[in-house]
Amino acid sequence: MKLSARDAAAYFKKPATDKAGLLIFGADAMRVSARRQQVILATVGPEAEAEMRLARMSGADLRKDATLVLDAIKAQGFFPGPRVVFVEDATDGLAGTLGQALKEWRAGDAQIIVTAGSLTAKSALRKVFEGAPNAFSVGIYDDPPSRNEVEEALSKAGLNAGTSDVFDAILSLSRTLDPGDFRQTIEKLGLYKYQDPQPLTVEEVLLSTPGSWEAAQDDLMNTVADGRDDQIAPLLGRLYAQGVTPVGLCIAATRHFRTLFSITSDPGGAGSGVARLRPPVFGPRRDALMRQASSWSRDRLEDALTTLTDTDLQLRSTTKAPAAALVERALIRIAWMRRLR
Repeated sequence: MKLSARDAAAYFKKPATDKAGLLIFGADAMRVSARRQQVILATVGPEAEAEMRLARMSGADLRKDATLVLDAIKAQGFFPGPRVVFVEDATDGLAGTLGQALKEWRAGDAQIIVTAGSLTAKSALRKVFEGAPNAFSVGIYDDPPSRNEVEEALSKAGLNAGTSDVFDAILSLSRTLDPGDFRQTIEKLGLYKYQDPQPLTVEEVLLSTPGSWEAAQDDLMNTVADGRDDQIAPLLGRLYAQGVTPVGLCIAATRHFRTLFSITSDPGGAGSGVARLRPPVFGPRRDALMRQASSWSRDRLEDALTTLTDTDLQLRSTTKAPAAALVERALIRIAWMRRLR
């Protein structure tokens, strides 16, 4: 039987216990995996693997031994409760094997949950599940989550969206991020707001967005290279709040100043140095590098790199000095160096 998108959403939350199996297929492996995890959790609960009520096998294993799936669905476990046999990466070549398993399935047997990649309407595997009276088939496409699904995700994470602006920001993220990144973003927000009664803000949502730390890191490097030492501490706090480590920042700063050193050392001048960068840089980043290269002498860039190397060695040593403080001091010193040009 083929499930519609609306029926599938309800089924994933509350699977039918009197059915033999479910086929979940789609081109996006992340979306398929998310739905598979949801339906298995709803069917057998979180302790199924520990209680040996969840059996896993790959399509490749099943092609080598067609009896595996039938033996697994008929096997009796030591613990009471529903059981699931999960077959991953199935193909049309397993249509006969899985079709036979569905025919021999009886009440009390383990349910068969099968995942597959993109399948056409003429797929033999789809026909087996869609034609079976005791099984379902559902295709997972690239449609963004609905408003209700986003609300459910927020509720599950214990988050209060607060205003409509905040919810709209989260809804926008759900339409631009892939399912895995969106789920991780919600989980990150849930951890960040743990035991915090205040509702979410738009700024908190944006800070948790994948890739936002990269932009903040670029801002920090430009701030240091431009000599704006008074803005370093707030940017560091923002990056640390997003999970960036002091060692990671030291490495990023070293990379940035090595790039500037390469540009200023080019015999053809800064313009030629930027043109030689690989991968090439364009737009605002190119303009910023050109501006910074013109503000730094080669000797001062050598001093900056020496400071960063010494700081990196300290971070990796057994020193008891706070890592964040070491990095902040190093970056402020480098920002001051620009004035000594």
